[in-house]
Amino acid sequence: MSYDVAVVPCPTYEAHRVRAALKEALEAIGGLGWVRPGMKIAIKPNLVSAMKPDTAAVTHPTVISELTEMLTDLGAEVVIGDSPGGLYTPAHLERVYAASGLNSVERQGVRLNRDISQTAVSFPGAHAAKSFNCVDFLLDADAVINVCKLKTHGLMNLSCACKNMFGAVPGVEKAEYHYRFPHPADFARMLVDLCDYIKPCLSICDAIVGMEGNGPTAGTPRPIGAILASPSPHMLDSVAAGMIGLVPDQIPTLGAAAERGYIPEKLSVYGDPASLTVSDYKLILTDNSFFFRERASGPVRKFTSSVVQKVLRSRPKVKSGCIGCGKCAEVCPAKAIEIKNRLAVIDKGKCICCFCCQEFCPVGAMQVHRSFIAKMISGKNHRKKS
Repeated sequence: MSYDVAVVPCPTYEAHRVRAALKEALEAIGGLGWVRPGMKIAIKPNLVSAMKPDTAAVTHPTVISELTEMLTDLGAEVVIGDSPGGLYTPAHLERVYAASGLNSVERQGVRLNRDISQTAVSFPGAHAAKSFNCVDFLLDADAVINVCKLKTHGLMNLSCACKNMFGAVPGVEKAEYHYRFPHPADFARMLVDLCDYIKPCLSICDAIVGMEGNGPTAGTPRPIGAILASPSPHMLDSVAAGMIGLVPDQIPTLGAAAERGYIPEKLSVYGDPASLTVSDYKLILTDNSFFFRERASGPVRKFTSSVVQKVLRSRPKVKSGCIGCGKCAEVCPAKAIEIKNRLAVIDKGKCICCFCCQEFCPVGAMQVHRSFIAKMISGKNHRKKS
């Protein structure tokens, strides 16, 4: 029997433990029998920025290394790469690879992607992203393996397998996509479109140490002690979310996946995710899942919906610790941030609530802010669910 999702305990990043957990998880979902000698396989980790593995912001290199060795032992040609935030240039990629520890993997004879070419693709069947630019190293592969990190996220609440495929979009163009899809539901549909187009044949989650709090870059490492695997990024996300205390209707990407029938009513899960669940995981409870609904029709309903959105929508807010570096202003697609008196100032009228500033603030001074009314409503909903 092949399971939809496998959850295997893995308490540390010791190579032999990671290898054993990967082997068990992959065998539970059908194994690697599909790998052929000479097959070109692209591994797409989460390399959000030039950050060290111990920050828990990036996929740990040991997970990549052990998976890569398993694939090369089967005769595959493996390339590892991502399109991190910032300029998609060889120099920036080198900084990211060095910081994340992947240079050590390359020394084992595996190639890190340095090809920055990209292709404009057409996807008429998409729900949102009917055309987009995609990095070529993913398009050139015979198969793509998605190796994500389990983290909180300011816009989508969860950064895991589906969100990891945003790396198919080249560098700074990601900011344009936030502006192109400012509505949380549309942004989620775009992410699912990317998964549909790239079609990763396998998704693996590094949940040995996740990130809680102000994720996906400025949060705190939190041991979870697991490796997850699934043929589907959405089924994996559904199980991973539950392990940190999120329910599917809090995650817009799972709503978008459910729209397309990608998540069965009952998943077959290998292992015991309940035993690895972290009950007090610090979440970013935005209210963006509220916007995953049909758009209002008629002038009265549209006006009411607009007012409700303004009241409930979570927004970025400058908290203590801002150093006035200007990174937030640099990445803001709406040009809604200025640096005044060495502090970031957000123009609420221009802000599209994409949380790019929160994601890339180097000191974690940008955080998600929810209105008092949103907190009250959310609190009632949580009590009902419990």
